[in-house]
Amino acid sequence: MAEVRLAGVKKSFGKIDIIKGVDLTINDGEFVVFVGPSGCGKSTLLRMISGLEDLSAGELTIDGVRMNDAEPSQRGIAMVFQTYALYPHMTVRDNMAFALKHAGVAKEVIERKVMAAAKALELEHLLTRKPKALSGGQRQRVAIGRAIVRDPKVFLFDEPLSNLDAELRVQMRIEIARLHRELKSTTVYVTHDQVEAMTLADKIVVLRAGVIEQIGSPLELYDNPANLFVAGFIGSPRMNFINAIVVWQNEQGIRVRLPEFDDALLEVPIRRAVAPGSRVKLGIRPKQFRESGDGALTVTIDLLEQLGSETFAYARGAQGGTLTIETRHGRDLVVGAEYRAHFSSRDVLVFGEDEQRIN
Repeated sequence: MAEVRLAGVKKSFGKIDIIKGVDLTINDGEFVVFVGPSGCGKSTLLRMISGLEDLSAGELTIDGVRMNDAEPSQRGIAMVFQTYALYPHMTVRDNMAFALKHAGVAKEVIERKVMAAAKALELEHLLTRKPKALSGGQRQRVAIGRAIVRDPKVFLFDEPLSNLDAELRVQMRIEIARLHRELKSTTVYVTHDQVEAMTLADKIVVLRAGVIEQIGSPLELYDNPANLFVAGFIGSPRMNFINAIVVWQNEQGIRVRLPEFDDALLEVPIRRAVAPGSRVKLGIRPKQFRESGDGALTVTIDLLEQLGSETFAYARGAQGGTLTIETRHGRDLVVGAEYRAHFSSRDVLVFGEDEQRIN
């Protein structure tokens, strides 16, 4: 295990800046997840930690040792990729042992490490099989086992579950989380799936266009997003955003007009000064709608997604505003009917014209 520290790290390909200055500390034994849309730089940042990409600027240290110029094999890392990259002609045992054999490790040590990893990953009964006789989830477990036997200081995962179906992804998330608890290893995990991030991470790093937007625990990012991008990216279904115009402000908050919902008026608690006439966005999560509250919007239901214990209603205002509403009373709703969506103004987040959170 080891601390990973990045200071002023940048990566450019010619004149194109991919990573634009990242400062980040990953603590010893911490599970950190990089999330963000395609092209945000999360995989590039992971490859820079691994040594597969050079740093254009800044400094990388692992366990207090500068690693800018170190070869991947000298960094004490093990990486699990999106593709399993198993040797098809080798058994599970040989795939897991290959790196150790190549390093000249004694046979008895190799066998002990392979068996320990196989037991942790429930692969003991598959050790004599070849990859073609394994399911996708089993192959990914072998790839993880191949990393475990090396006793690395840092585990790096690059979207390891994206090739699996939904049920297998859930199962593998559980197994990866269990392994981390048992091994207490420093882990950096890249995914575009924010559900994976919320499930696995001690700390999430949200990236956009090569810049860190926010760092925090899953619930910190969910409850207190710093800006519009993080608020929209973290949470499923996505947060609702409502265009609003500030009418006035007093010591308690602001009154806003909602032009996409019949010019409805709403008062929202806020401390920062906002000029009347300013355009802001209000954020409210689908699960925050309720049977009553000091805020309410009249909408027409376009679609009902019945999921048994809960229903997602997709609705629109008279002037085109859209809402996703989560309710446990979906059996009483009808497509095409008018609906009064209630909520508490204290649950509403407010984002300024610069997209930063202002309440």
